[in-house]
Amino acid sequence: MRDIDHLDKSILRLLSKDGRMSFTEIASQLEVTEKTVRTRYRTLVDEGILDVVGVVNPISLGLKVSAIIQLGVESQKLADVMESVMSSKEVRHLSLITGEYQILMQVNVKTYDDLTLFLKDLNAIPGISKSNVMIQLEVNKNTFEIY
Repeated sequence: MRDIDHLDKSILRLLSKDGRMSFTEIASQLEVTEKTVRTRYRTLVDEGILDVVGVVNPISLGLKVSAIIQLGVESQKLADVMESVMSSKEVRHLSLITGEYQILMQVNVKTYDDLTLFLKDLNAIPGISKSNVMIQLEVNKNTFEIY
């Protein structure tokens, strides 16, 4: 992957704040031509530096219960557990981590009953040795902005 320059970073910074900002507005703010912005944008997308997606607010869809879950997993079962957890529609984020636990995930469901059912299903996956469930009471920052 190539190094990105100041102009690329500036375009990324603006788009991370407002993904619908027009090329014309970006060009105006950065004092370059619209064609330059369009070309740089296409290159950032083509090189996999920028993904263009719609970010859905789970609460607006009725998914009001959110939890962060840490999983301790037997080392020989790690790949199987990751694959199983990844296939779950409730899982929004999944990371392999260091420390006492090997997996960190965020889940969103409609109700606490749904969370209980999810946790029961999760605990039935072979290879999970322990879990730590933290209910998110309030989300005070959730951003995709870069600095």
